[in-house]
Amino acid sequence: MHVFLLISFLSVAVENMKHFIIFFSWLIFSTCIEKPDPYMSDIYVFAKGADVSWLTEMEANEKKFYNNAGAQTEGMALLKSVGVNTIRLRVWVNPVNYWNSKQDVLAKAIRAKNLGLRIMIDFHYSDTWADPGHQTKPAAWATQGINELKSLLALHTIDVLNTLKLYHITPEWVQVGNETNDGILWPEGKASINMANYAALINSGYDAVKSVFPNAKVIVHLSNGWDNALFRWNFDGLQTYHAKFDVIGMSLYPLVTNWQQLNMQCLANLNDMVDRYNKEVMIVEAGMAWDSPQACKSFLEDLINKTKSVAQYKGLGVLYWEPQAYAQWQGYTLGAFDSNGKPTVALSAFQ
Repeated sequence: MHVFLLISFLSVAVENMKHFIIFFSWLIFSTCIEKPDPYMSDIYVFAKGADVSWLTEMEANEKKFYNNAGAQTEGMALLKSVGVNTIRLRVWVNPVNYWNSKQDVLAKAIRAKNLGLRIMIDFHYSDTWADPGHQTKPAAWATQGINELKSLLALHTIDVLNTLKLYHITPEWVQVGNETNDGILWPEGKASINMANYAALINSGYDAVKSVFPNAKVIVHLSNGWDNALFRWNFDGLQTYHAKFDVIGMSLYPLVTNWQQLNMQCLANLNDMVDRYNKEVMIVEAGMAWDSPQACKSFLEDLINKTKSVAQYKGLGVLYWEPQAYAQWQGYTLGAFDSNGKPTVALSAFQ
């Protein structure tokens, strides 16, 4: 009897051990299976975006937007319907009117958040446009030196981002400066005069961003994404003075006649930035003449594919600048809506 019980016990034990070995083998195997690369998902990773900072001002001027069926549609929702998943919003310090102020940015950011869109905040550190030819200090900062400017830049950055945070809005990316080819906050932060000051201002912005949103990626953004010499000069200088940033942003506005060449040069520049500085890269502004929509579609499709092909999946996205601007709004002719307020075929590149 005892022998029989012993044999039965051993049989059960062996059977249980088989199940354990099978389960353990499955566990080992399942942890070794190559997981899907998260960078390969268009929907959840690659940014297909639009800067729509003019949107509220256009609406106040009774500009309306329509889908291809002719139904009036809210602008951000319309862009989302054609494949846009990211919204970029510029910030001015003390604009002469309400537009691009902290409160205007907040109003648009709330709308973007409610639509489930990703958000990029673009600090100009000016009361008006900042670009390669204009980096004018805010009027209230005009008489300040470099140390005061670093503090004011940080305080402004923190103030705007804390306002967004109060409304549970979390930007994924924050630009510290806009098209800073020759630095910011001239003359103190002009890169060709004082690269060290430029780098110090970038660091003030970087630290300010991280103090509010530690996971936000900080972008330094230059124009002319095809111009590798410009990018090397600027970022070599920033590197020399230990500037901190996560992403190199680029603008690209080709003509119908040269977009293929500029896209190729831009791709070479994107890959060079990754190799040279080990940073992620992104096209944060793009555009082409609104009345050449088929060419613009081809340009965007090619630019998206090239950005996706960047080494190590470090090409983060492509954003169109003010696609909803139509009927030569404020003299701008590089939008992607027709004269009746409908998206052109160009934006189908985002689908």
